[in-house]
Amino acid sequence: MRMTVLAAAVLAPTLTLAAGGGSPTPPTTNTTVQCEGGKVWDVKVEACVDARESSLSDDVRYEAVRELAYAGRYADAQTVLAAMSNQNDDRVLTYLGFTHRKMGDVARGMAYYDQAIAQNPDNLLARSYMGQAHVEAGAMLQARAQLTEIRTRGGRGTWAELSLRMAIDSGTGYSY
Repeated sequence: MRMTVLAAAVLAPTLTLAAGGGSPTPPTTNTTVQCEGGKVWDVKVEACVDARESSLSDDVRYEAVRELAYAGRYADAQTVLAAMSNQNDDRVLTYLGFTHRKMGDVARGMAYYDQAIAQNPDNLLARSYMGQAHVEAGAMLQARAQLTEIRTRGGRGTWAELSLRMAIDSGTGYSY
């Protein structure tokens, strides 16, 4: 079974998540290649700009957050998250959870995941990240409960399901 899940993850790079987006391939653009200190690449001006720049949409900011988080630049991702217009958006809460957890504040990360799921119970990404945190803590029953929720909510075959399944199978969280 482990090989089947791993093979599916490797062979299905176009899988997407219903909530937020995600795939086995980390995003890479000029935000992580050229920009520093929480700045975001603006394709219109072809330069790094402050994340609070009014011409940037929240969707552009969100993609920058994903990219920075995947690159391990959690503090920069949090800077961009702070510029988002709706701090209670479940996508913002999900990545606040992810970045805080990866920076070592697991309790705060879990609280953000709880808030994201309260805002949107179908947020498969938050459920996957929460499940991976449970795996890292050795709480396999809770991790499996999140996997069941992902599947129940239509997430079978998504990257959210596959990455959590791999974490459960290996006993470690998935590192992007």
